[in-house]
Amino acid sequence: MPTLGQELCRLRSLKGWTLRDVEERTKKKVSNSYLYQLENDKVKEPSPNILHELSVVYDVSYSEFMKLAGFVVPKSSSRASSTGTSVAFDALKLTNEERNEVMDFVQFLRRKKKKR
Repeated sequence: MPTLGQELCRLRSLKGWTLRDVEERTKKKVSNSYLYQLENDKVKEPSPNILHELSVVYDVSYSEFMKLAGFVVPKSSSRASSTGTSVAFDALKLTNEERNEVMDFVQFLRRKKKKR
């Protein structure tokens, strides 16, 4: 299972955003220096408010970020609030390794598209 920092970095890379882009998308509620610390796992206990803000920006389940940050999330809550790739991956019954490979391929395709 990836760390919160690894997941934040992966999502940002998939979208082709810089740390400053994310800061702007949070309306400067989360500074790019704090984002850097999060992505490098220097912040061990981010606030739920920050996690919520980032879940909105990345369009990822808030409960997934909470779990990655080490918070306890009831199963019914996390299942009910799952969105985006988690639901698709769950439906396909992909392993974590397969999920990572799919996301790496999507990132490859997006980089290839940008070069055109």
